[in-house]
Amino acid sequence: MTELAFILSAVAVVATVLPVFKRGYWWLRLFDFPRPQIAAIGAAGVALLALAVPPGPAASAAIAATAVAIGYQLYRIFPYLPVARRQVVRCRRPDTDRDIGILVANVLMDNRRADDLLRIVRSADPDIVIAMETDDWWASALRALERTHPHTLLHPLDNTYGLLVYSRLALPTASLRFLTDDAVPSAFLQVALRSGDVIDLYAMHPAPPQPRQDTFERDAELLMIAREIRQSGRPAIVAGDLNDVAWSHTTRLFQRISGLLDPRAGRGAFSSYNAKIPFLRWPLDHIFHHPAFQLRQIRRLGYFGSDHFPIYGRLVLRPGTQFLHNPPQAEATDRREAGERIAEVTDP
Repeated sequence: MTELAFILSAVAVVATVLPVFKRGYWWLRLFDFPRPQIAAIGAAGVALLALAVPPGPAASAAIAATAVAIGYQLYRIFPYLPVARRQVVRCRRPDTDRDIGILVANVLMDNRRADDLLRIVRSADPDIVIAMETDDWWASALRALERTHPHTLLHPLDNTYGLLVYSRLALPTASLRFLTDDAVPSAFLQVALRSGDVIDLYAMHPAPPQPRQDTFERDAELLMIAREIRQSGRPAIVAGDLNDVAWSHTTRLFQRISGLLDPRAGRGAFSSYNAKIPFLRWPLDHIFHHPAFQLRQIRRLGYFGSDHFPIYGRLVLRPGTQFLHNPPQAEATDRREAGERIAEVTDP
């Protein structure tokens, strides 16, 4: 028990320290994800140290270090607890001409429960469906959506980065982009709301951190889009499986550079991955939006065989109400860091 207590405490401390280094190496960035789990491991270590280890300098030092690690992890995830301050106000005056419902679903390419996903889509009734990890089989299985959502951008791939977008709202612009990797597409769309207002929508699924795959390209892609949104000043939404968690340094930097808001903050994490392993879940699928939008609804939807739960959000464009929000602001150091991360990937 003594050895286990020190091992758990050491794991919590090391897993807390490593992601402080902001480089994009996969073995550092992996520890951005399981912050609640790291805190739980640390709490178990502290409990064992207090109950099973005789008092002494080593035990006291381990308890103190682990307590600091737990506190830091809780500090990072606190904005996504229901007791935290909400980043997005709820719309009190619904405007069906200016609202937009978006459903984000990573289907897991080898999953074959398309009928279950279609039932979820029918129940949620979104205006736009973004399906990721979609190959030709999934494009065929979801063809029924083309009857209800006739405006499409379809790019199935067999490398787990296929992207299918279905919309019942008109898409004046719908284009694929390969910003950092020729095998990993993202989509830029302009969406015409029922009111006639046109908004920008970015659908993304960058590559995750994993052995032999660092996050330099993922981070640069997020920050390139963030900078584009800030420079355009137009109402924009970014949605998809970003393969990054809401509480990571990169995602928070993305928000500061773009000025976009996270409707989950103060409402819950809405952890979408891993749908198959309850203890290992974190918020991997996102809907970020411009301060001109207010929130009508944000939900995690049902299981359909994928390792991701779908995420559904309904927003209302309320021009002139940005003052109700306090969007993240970039400082000079943020802009410099973003420029450096983009240059790491784009400069020859």
